[in-house]
Amino acid sequence: MPTCGPVEPLSRVRSAVLDASTLVSASAAGVRRGTTGRWRRAELRPVELATGARLQVTTYDATQAFTVNHRWGPEAEEAVDALLASPFASWAVATTTGRLAVQVTRKGRLLLHEHAADVAPAGAADRPAPAQSGSSAHDRVRRRLLDPSDPYLQALGISDAAGRVKPSRQAKLRQVEEVCRLLGDALDKATRCGALREPTEQQPLRVVDLGCGNAYLTFAAYRYLSAVKGLPVALAGVDAKQQALEHNRALAERLGCADAVRFLRGDIRDALADEPDRPDVVLALHACDTATDDALARAVRWEAPLVLAAPCCHHDLQARLRSAPTPAGFDLVVRHGILRERLADMLTDAVRAVLLRSHGYRVEVVEFVGSEHTPRNTLLRAVRSGDRASAATAEDEYAGFVATWHVESRLAELLTPNP
Repeated sequence: MPTCGPVEPLSRVRSAVLDASTLVSASAAGVRRGTTGRWRRAELRPVELATGARLQVTTYDATQAFTVNHRWGPEAEEAVDALLASPFASWAVATTTGRLAVQVTRKGRLLLHEHAADVAPAGAADRPAPAQSGSSAHDRVRRRLLDPSDPYLQALGISDAAGRVKPSRQAKLRQVEEVCRLLGDALDKATRCGALREPTEQQPLRVVDLGCGNAYLTFAAYRYLSAVKGLPVALAGVDAKQQALEHNRALAERLGCADAVRFLRGDIRDALADEPDRPDVVLALHACDTATDDALARAVRWEAPLVLAAPCCHHDLQARLRSAPTPAGFDLVVRHGILRERLADMLTDAVRAVLLRSHGYRVEVVEFVGSEHTPRNTLLRAVRSGDRASAATAEDEYAGFVATWHVESRLAELLTPNP
């Protein structure tokens, strides 16, 4: 039964969101009638970073997303209170003990709905157990997204024959699991907003991994989507190397998933060109340098509803910048090699994000693991929205980049129609 009142429902939301021991996820959306707010949506979830447990808050304005990880305690409380003060039209919170929702009626009344959980809510097993006050990192128990005894992890050498994660492979497992978490979150968002269809046995979720290499993350994505999320999946991995093709096909046969996971040798730029059905999800996870641009351009031409790309090295724009005049005020940066490289890295991914926006995608740029696990830890997550106003703004932003830096990006060249 719903309850109503001007304060108590939001107090319940606050208590549930700030309980690190039970929070699974929370979201706020819409704007109350007769009001305006900075944010159109907010999403909150607990995460476990290398620096400790945090409350991750992602807020969305009309054009982009902003993600901040807050320390539990006063810092998280301040962030939550600021969101509760915003005129959102609804809140939804999932915890390990149940769910609650708050809706604002047209007359401004707040209705609270609470439901106890018969079983743990979806996603509860996916998140790490938070650290208790005063505990050490060694005492913290991490709840795994993938079972260490899973044959997939054993086949890839992450776990041993007894189902224990090898000490030398802890970082690889962390990377694999976090990519899966971000993929799962992105799928849920894309489905909720109508960008992504609901897969069926007759029409499974079509996933393509471009530049899959030895397919650590390809198999992880399949295992997570099929075994953890319970989705029917048809996945194709594409790579130019014959050795990778043979290795991956043999592993798919060994794991008994060759019917659902296939591998092709070919160029990313014309991958699967002879197949009539476009992919639902395009992955490009650590495709080297402009191979990431090839993958993003292929995804845009497909009009793929969801794209996840974790770029690798960024040599192309670095070379272009070296031969172009330096904008005023940046000489003190580019005279140092390491700073020039880092600047080029940031510009490369910023340009990729704005070009995706210019082609109708809503884009987030997030860190998926700490830099101590891999220096290539940036992930672009893009959902096709078709927002023309945002696309026009993004086109202007890219034009401003070109005018300032006097270079074009490889991705822009790939997306420009041939005359």
